[in-house]
This record gives sequence, C-alpha cells and structure tokens, in this order.
Amino acid sequence: MNGRYADFLYQEQEILPAVSIDCVIFGFHEGQLKVLLVNFGNTQLYGLPGGFIKNHESLDQAAQQILYRRTGIANTYLEQFYVFGEPNRVYSDTHKFIMESNGVELPPEHFLLRRFVSIGYYALVDFTKIHPNSQIENEAGYWCDIYDLPKAIAFDHERIIQKAWESLRMMLDHKLAFFDLMPETFTMNELQSLFETILNKKFLRANFQRKMLGLGILQRLDKKWGGGAHKAPYLYKFDEAKARVYANSTTWEQP
Repeated sequence: MNGRYADFLYQEQEILPAVSIDCVIFGFHEGQLKVLLVNFGNTQLYGLPGGFIKNHESLDQAAQQILYRRTGIANTYLEQFYVFGEPNRVYSDTHKFIMESNGVELPPEHFLLRRFVSIGYYALVDFTKIHPNSQIENEAGYWCDIYDLPKAIAFDHERIIQKAWESLRMMLDHKLAFFDLMPETFTMNELQSLFETILNKKFLRANFQRKMLGLGILQRLDKKWGGGAHKAPYLYKFDEAKARVYANSTTWEQP
C-alpha cells in the first residue's frame, strides 16, 4: 500500500525529534555522474530521498528504510558523510507548500515546521540495476546529471549533494571507492571516464591505463565487439576480493 503525505500528521510520537536523514545516491551511466532525486507529489520541486528515525531504529536501519520507501532501493551499502545542523535549517514555507499541494494542512505546532538536524548518507550503485519506485503517492524518482541539476531543488539539498560529491571525490582518490558505480564488465575508456567525470579533470590515457593495471585488481576479458577485431577494446572486470583488500589497506595516487 502506498504511503500518503497525510501520514506525516501522525508520526511525531513515533520518531526522534528534530533529526532527519537525507540520502545521496550516485550512479554512473554513459559518461555522466548521476544523482537520484525525488519529485515531491503534485509539485515541481525536487529533493533527496529523506525521512525520519523511528524510536526503535538505529541510524543505519532508518537510512535503509527511508531509502527503500522513497526509491525502492534495498540492501545497498550506505555511508554517513556529514551532519547538517545550521541554525537556519527551518523550511516552514517549503514544507507547508508540499503538504498543501497534497491536500494536507499543517497545524502551526507541527514538527515539520521546526528546525531539523539532518544526517547525510551516500551510496554508490550500478545505474543499470536501479529503477526508482517511491511508495508515496504521486511521488517519483529521477536520475539527474550532477552537472545539470534541476533549478527547483527544495531545502538545502543542493548543498547536501555538493558535500556528498566532495566526499565521493575524497574516497575515490584515497580508497578506490568506485567498484559499485561500474557495471560488471567495462572498458578501460569507461573506467577512465568515470574518474574524469567525478574528479572533473583529464588524465593521459597511457598513464591511466598503466596505473590501473598496475594495481592488480582488474581481470582482462575478451575484446568488446565493435566492428573489426583489431579495433575492439578489451573488457575488464574487478577481481572483487583483491579490490576490496586493496581499498581497505592503502591509498590510490592519481596518474
């Protein structure tokens, strides 16, 4: 059964006061780094899949439940990256607008009209395996190019996205945090495109290939069909066991 925006009228006794969670989900497809946003029901506003922490839940459990309810994504690894608690995080007008657009009038003392501290989580997913599906009526999920986000992003969610992207850059640079963004098999050019898109810089092809092969975490497969055999690039996949060990034990230096 779908949830309703009216459900928020009855949740205050069930949740931790003044604390929320916002999830930034990254995917990579056809040379674009994408972030998953939801379009709030009956509005032109977009935002991150977020929600509240029930009294019986841990933070991680709440993040998983929120993500599943707002996007349909289940059992993916989520990592905390920042806490947003500025004094001006009060969005009464925005909450009123969203709720009224869905037939709900908030009483003046409602908890949605107060200041919230938000805990940011992010996840890296294989874009090809994710099909957003919100359980809330009239709400839909959309993949957006991180370089071309919608203009009407609600709350301070654009800042949260930028902070998550900054964290992703650091993790990519230091802990090889890119395994989950790639499909099972890929070309070296596709892997280089991922790095260049996230870091917003270009690498010399030969240097990048030499560095990646030197890590010992890639398995070379048959060539990718694309016309003449001599022009077809090799396909690769990660040796997951070696890649995870490497990522947890050392840092990666850019070529």
